Amino acid sequence: MQLNDLKLFVRVADCGSLTAAAVELDISSAVASAGLKRLEKELGTALFIRSTRSLRLTDAGERYLIHCRRALSDLEVGQRAIESSQDNISGTVSLSVPSDVGRNVLLPWLDDFLLTHPELKLRLHIGDNLSDFYHDKIDVALRSGVPKDSSLVAFKICSSRRVLCASPEYIARFGQPNSIEQLPEHNCLFFMLDERTHDQWVFHKNSQQYKVRVTANRTCNDADIARRWAVAGQGLVYKSWLDLTDDIETGRLVPLLTGYQGEDADLYLVCPGREHVTPVILLLRDMLREHCKQRLARVKHLME
Repeated sequence: MQLNDLKLFVRVADCGSLTAAAVELDISSAVASAGLKRLEKELGTALFIRSTRSLRLTDAGERYLIHCRRALSDLEVGQRAIESSQDNISGTVSLSVPSDVGRNVLLPWLDDFLLTHPELKLRLHIGDNLSDFYHDKIDVALRSGVPKDSSLVAFKICSSRRVLCASPEYIARFGQPNSIEQLPEHNCLFFMLDERTHDQWVFHKNSQQYKVRVTANRTCNDADIARRWAVAGQGLVYKSWLDLTDDIETGRLVPLLTGYQGEDADLYLVCPGREHVTPVILLLRDMLREHCKQRLARVKHLME
């Protein structure tokens, strides 16, 4: 079984077209067709249902695709592990980060990290939806909350909570809520995560939990946009202290209902498995922990 045939199979499955996959892999359609037929012959089963316009995976193809993705990902990790060591950090690391932290917090940290390790290359994926490590070819992801999948390896980067904020302009026009019960009277800015709208906000006080359903006149699948709307005076935002540190320090946003604690928003660095934890990942973890600690220290007096 040839490695290139496995790579071809995955690309054809992703593209839904033999011709498109051949173009991406810079091979002829004839070579691609021969490689796919060779793989099916070795497996003794058809991987695709062919029509004049497209290819569709068979049941066997669907099952085999899962294992192929994992196998190819493991081979890439093994190659990077050989190329990298504590003394010589090199190769490429693919990092997935949330939109707000990625754009407004991490970029200078990552610049310094690459200056420290000039042989290292970074492939950055920015977005709030959870990445598929194998399909999206992600080595490591920075995410809020403990992963539900127990097969993942998660390193805690920092402890944080959400904080309710509004701009001085919004407060001047509409006032501010003095209790949890008043939140539905205000325009609360929503963001979506994996198609789920974050419209129920949870707070804590004296060991008691408060859940409130809030309303909004605008929703976005990018949490950074929700923050920008809040800074522009469009409504209330409920995001982590880590995200809002700069806005709170400069007075662009004002913390509200500070007698309540916000939801946990701990940050984790997540890998698809223990075997994927390379020296680069460990160095990245340590760097993120130190920078997040310093950033949150700037607003610690407000968080307590």
